[in-house]
Amino acid sequence: MSAPFSRRQFVFRATLLAGSLLGLAGPVTAAETWPSQPLRMLVGFAPGGANDIVARIIAKELQQSLGQPVVVDNRAGAGGLLASELLAKAPKNGYTLLLGSIGNNTIAPVLATKLSFDPRKDIEPISLVAESGNVLLVNAKQPYMNVKDFIEAARKAPGSINYASSGNGSTLHLAGALFAKQAGVDIVHIPYKGNSQAIQDVAAGQVQAIFSGIPPAISSAKAGQTRILAVTTPRRLKSLPEVPTIAEAGVPGYAFTSWYGLFTTGGTDRAVVERLAQEVRKVMAKPDVQAQLAAQGLDPVTSDPESFKVQIDRELNRWTRDIKTMNIGLN
Repeated sequence: MSAPFSRRQFVFRATLLAGSLLGLAGPVTAAETWPSQPLRMLVGFAPGGANDIVARIIAKELQQSLGQPVVVDNRAGAGGLLASELLAKAPKNGYTLLLGSIGNNTIAPVLATKLSFDPRKDIEPISLVAESGNVLLVNAKQPYMNVKDFIEAARKAPGSINYASSGNGSTLHLAGALFAKQAGVDIVHIPYKGNSQAIQDVAAGQVQAIFSGIPPAISSAKAGQTRILAVTTPRRLKSLPEVPTIAEAGVPGYAFTSWYGLFTTGGTDRAVVERLAQEVRKVMAKPDVQAQLAAQGLDPVTSDPESFKVQIDRELNRWTRDIKTMNIGLN
């Protein structure tokens, strides 16, 4: 007959058994324990602009799915690069995000004379969330009823028409610079720190026009303060079917599209990045989210982190090459 276990032997063997079971279950990954604290979502432009609108839609949904607060933090400046720099230098733990765009992630880095971070290594792509074009928006009291009117006025008095944007080197700046180049007109760029304030000044008549993100432009036009002349996309938008493209309205071949995407700090654990991408896909599959974005003239899209990274690299190469033909800069 075997001797009974002492209390010490029992505790020792129970500990060994628990350790064995944990070993069979496998190690706890970063994605399984993440998130355990609130997240911050940076936006490189002032509240009220297209980036901000998209960020707040996504942040609200991610907050529900992740079970942690997701706070939108607007850090306007340098064509969106201020927010990108904050992201690049944040801890590599997935708790700092950026709702970025073609402007501050692939255009502004090319225009900057000096960067404190590497846009390829220090910023980690997670997923696309939406694609969109822009619109040519003018003050409602201006005489331009269509794109041809706008071009004729600009040709008659070179340098007399101002157009606003959300900042030097932003998507909206580039859309205007591309328009000026292809239409053969001299229009003066007026940079702001965000789309919202720029549109307010166009509505007030302080600036004649703006190449605006679609979400705030629709709101302004509905209020009767401004008028949408055309969209920058290759085809007409479902949300604005009566509005012609710039190409069909007077500048053949013109097209400029934008995208919005979610990023985190470069070097973040791959499992956390994949978890975030998975959550974004769930969010974007929701009919109410798709409806919210569609109401703003945006097309919901997603991508895996690797393909998004390839896209970023390709666009950085493209703008490095093409930006030399346009007289634009961050300063």
